Amino acid sequence: MVAYRNATEADIDAVLRFWATAAEDSHRPPDSTDAVRRLIERDPEALILAVDGDTVVGSIIVGWDGWRCHLYRLAVTPTHRRQGIGRELVTRAEARFTTYGGTRADAMVLDDNAPAHSVWSTAGYAPQPEWSRWVKPL
Repeated sequence: MVAYRNATEADIDAVLRFWATAAEDSHRPPDSTDAVRRLIERDPEALILAVDGDTVVGSIIVGWDGWRCHLYRLAVTPTHRRQGIGRELVTRAEARFTTYGGTRADAMVLDDNAPAHSVWSTAGYAPQPEWSRWVKPL
């Protein structure tokens, strides 16, 4: 049975292994232990996990900057897809946003990740053609 909870520092290695197999994003810098640790330390509720026993099977990062609601790293392991895990993670993220008074959320979705498009569309999200994302590595 899948349970949902916030990530802790003890989960960092498992999260990194999970993202290496379940997350689609070859265009970004590699994930690191330090980056995930900083995320958890800065906001202990930002990284929501779906776990099956001791195994991470889903994740979403719930970003709130005090102004806007941002969703990142929605991923579900291939063996657990199409079971409602992604939708539940999005629902939990949106519930968190409403406690802050958020009124609109955006999601980072790769253009080439067609399976993710249906998940986000089902959750009520749609691309905004008038926007593009500008990125600068630091």
